[in-house]
Amino acid sequence: MKNVDIIYFTLFPWDHPYSSVSFSLAKEFIKNNRVFYINPPYSYRDLLTSVNDKHTRRRMSDLLLHRMRYESPDQLADSPYSGQLQAVIPPMVPPINFLKPGNFYNNIRERNNNKLLQTIKKVIRDNNIKNYIYINCYNPFYAGSLPRSAFNPIVNIYQCIDDIYENSYTLKHGSYLEKMAIQNADITTVTSTELKNIWQGDAREIHLVPNAADINLFKRTIKEKFERPAEIKEVKNKIIGFVGNLDADRIDYPLIKKVAEKHTDKTILLIGPNNNTELAELKIDKMPNVIMTGSKDINDLPPYLQHFDVAMIPFLLNKLTKSIYPLKINEYLAAGRAVVATDFSADIRTFSDVIDIGTSHDQFIQLIDKAIAENSQEKVDHRVNVANSNTWTARVDQLWDIVGRKLSKSSISVPR
Repeated sequence: MKNVDIIYFTLFPWDHPYSSVSFSLAKEFIKNNRVFYINPPYSYRDLLTSVNDKHTRRRMSDLLLHRMRYESPDQLADSPYSGQLQAVIPPMVPPINFLKPGNFYNNIRERNNNKLLQTIKKVIRDNNIKNYIYINCYNPFYAGSLPRSAFNPIVNIYQCIDDIYENSYTLKHGSYLEKMAIQNADITTVTSTELKNIWQGDAREIHLVPNAADINLFKRTIKEKFERPAEIKEVKNKIIGFVGNLDADRIDYPLIKKVAEKHTDKTILLIGPNNNTELAELKIDKMPNVIMTGSKDINDLPPYLQHFDVAMIPFLLNKLTKSIYPLKINEYLAAGRAVVATDFSADIRTFSDVIDIGTSHDQFIQLIDKAIAENSQEKVDHRVNVANSNTWTARVDQLWDIVGRKLSKSSISVPR
């Protein structure tokens, strides 16, 4: 849909080191539309904890003076569409999530929310925005939807990408704020079957729009020849790899320990930030065949994936993971990697013809050898073909189709 701009407010900053639904979709939208990508506001606490971050240092004067800031994302520097996306850094706000629900929280939240709404109004004025779609990606704490009387978006979309009830930080206020955002949105999209089940009673209109992958980036794994990264330069045996956030809520650490214990002839390579204590408590980080690289930029992943003999998704089976369609599944498949996963959700089971799914720890461990032994070029090709149907381009096409059908049923005219 041309002649329509996108105002995209999200929980995930453009400068976040890992892939996100919102920035991945934004990079597709800009091929035909202007996108104004609004980072979540810094709180005073965020400023203090990230004072040494290069992006924070660059923004420091604007943050301290409570000024809005425009930026051009580094990742798009070589893109022919770079001018189509402007990133927006809103003014700082006081942190309030620690407050109890009630009038005091509501009053300060309203002030914070008004700061963001004023930012959006300024973006609209500065850029002469006339016809636009507003998308809020999983940040119901601010501007869950835009009031039509004051902003008049063509359509309000709320993107739900996780079960907000299953995180102690977001649960405190996010549970009722997300419900309000979904009830007010014209369209709600969800990334998993379980999330659709959770929210279909509250949404005016709800659609399943699963996660996808930057297929061309991950295809480099099979199209190019990379040197072994420094962390695995001396590794000569098979590699069982994982890429992702090593958090406390999703990862089955006892399973990872068992994998390392049972596959002593292989190296366990864990790529991602360590945001839990269980790795140390179980002494996984001290095991001789475990290598942890820490965080890696998404663009640096292909050389690591190229040396995976099998990729794993060792998720816990709980209420949170039941609602997950993981970004990494299509990234692994686009890279042609064999995959072994736990049986954590209905959506992961839709990949059962191209991955191995273990329903117990013992079966998961056994399937690793099976996946390595039965790997073939035919299977690599099949995985890539499956990934080819799960691109961000396809997801943007799906979103425009949803919006088009919504508008065809309403009195709102579609700009030409």
